[in-house]
Amino acid sequence: MSMALPLYYTAEMVRALPEDGKRYETVHGELLVTPAPRLLHQDLVLRLARRLADYGEAVGLGHVMLSPADISWGDDILVQPDVFVASLDEARTMKWSLVKSLLLAVEVLSPSSTRADRFTKRRLYQEVGVPLYWVVDADEHFVEVWTPETTFPHFEREVLTWHPTGAREPLHISLAELFRPL
Repeated sequence: MSMALPLYYTAEMVRALPEDGKRYETVHGELLVTPAPRLLHQDLVLRLARRLADYGEAVGLGHVMLSPADISWGDDILVQPDVFVASLDEARTMKWSLVKSLLLAVEVLSPSSTRADRFTKRRLYQEVGVPLYWVVDADEHFVEVWTPETTFPHFEREVLTWHPTGAREPLHISLAELFRPL
């Protein structure tokens, strides 16, 4: 009995998939599919994006963007970070194909995205040199902090700090405030 070989997805194949309310990504040919996010996920994405955008504008560094996105570092890679800060020069081009230099990538965990966010996408972000990657666990109220050289995450439970190169002052985000109820 022969088995069908798994399909190796390219970025172009993912872009050609029909719009059905799901998020499709590929990392080294592996297709990642997630349903529409839950309300808690979207609320955290918005809170983080607001704080990051205010900070970025104040220090004149980077441009905050949200998923859906079309970030690709190769023919078999297409990802959509929940929140990310792109190089200002690349963002100004208004072309996804030129947005490659992420200063920060953030994924907010959902039940359907945990494996991909913690392993597949984390390894990709490390591989391409994204300086800082946050994995936000909304249920447990902590954030995993990853850098390209780390083997294990730092778990932040009180304050997230981002101090990108070129910024005089760091951004501090209270996790009590981030995870506060509506």
